[in-house]
Amino acid sequence: MRADYHLHCEFSDDSRERMENQIEQAIALGLDEICFTDHVDYGIKKDWSEGGIQWRGSDSVSSGAEGLDPMANVNYPEYFSKLDRMRETYRGRITIKKGLEFGIQTHTCGQYRRLYNTYRKELDFVLLSMHQVHNQEFWTQDFQRSRSQREYNEEYYREIYEVQKIFKDYSVLAHLDLICRYDRNGIYPFEKVKDLIAEILTLAIREGKGIELNTSSWKYGLPDTQPSRDILRLYKDLGGRIITVGSDAHTAARMGDHLEEAYRILRDEIGFTHICTFDKMEPVFHSL
Repeated sequence: MRADYHLHCEFSDDSRERMENQIEQAIALGLDEICFTDHVDYGIKKDWSEGGIQWRGSDSVSSGAEGLDPMANVNYPEYFSKLDRMRETYRGRITIKKGLEFGIQTHTCGQYRRLYNTYRKELDFVLLSMHQVHNQEFWTQDFQRSRSQREYNEEYYREIYEVQKIFKDYSVLAHLDLICRYDRNGIYPFEKVKDLIAEILTLAIREGKGIELNTSSWKYGLPDTQPSRDILRLYKDLGGRIITVGSDAHTAARMGDHLEEAYRILRDEIGFTHICTFDKMEPVFHSL
């Protein structure tokens, strides 16, 4: 089984790659299965049904802005409808699963619960991510700017744990140490946040949830995997078994990026014997 379980296309506000292009590239690479996981980030983005969509780099609130990307979540009816069409078009050539990436914060859990309950019959897979805390983005440094390295790292992990205690309708924790991707002070020592991370992983394992190995760490030039090998080992040592691998590709050129290397690391360095795909929110195990 070769599967890419973290993919974005034109339904994510930060991708313009057509779904068809991602699928064709996956077939060209010989992948068996893919799962689209386009972005939902309540708190900083609106649903299309709300209207009044803001466009990045513009004061325009309209039906569109030339050359700009919308500050909007997935257009859910169009997204699931197109996934159904793609499944039919590519039937027998590749398996296509339906997912979403939930960028959850504690104060937005209720919105995600309503969204999940609305589309639960459609979904195979949900990534639980954290892209903001207090509606402050990491990539812009808004969250980090007013805090010390210790403060923003500890608050990041505490927020994930608090979300986990409230929100249960997810499959795996995505790029668990994402904060390190945007840490201009360097990688914060694992030992200083190990206890916080262990709490997160212990709760995930107890509730039958997994984690992902996100291969975009190579793209971003990180010195380790994402999450780090230390986190992967800790998850395994605590009894974790559910793990997916995803490229986080926003373009077809990144589809399946470093997939084989990720499998090798999981098998030969960490000691995992299986990876997972998902069907209707249930993990399916495949030998590595």
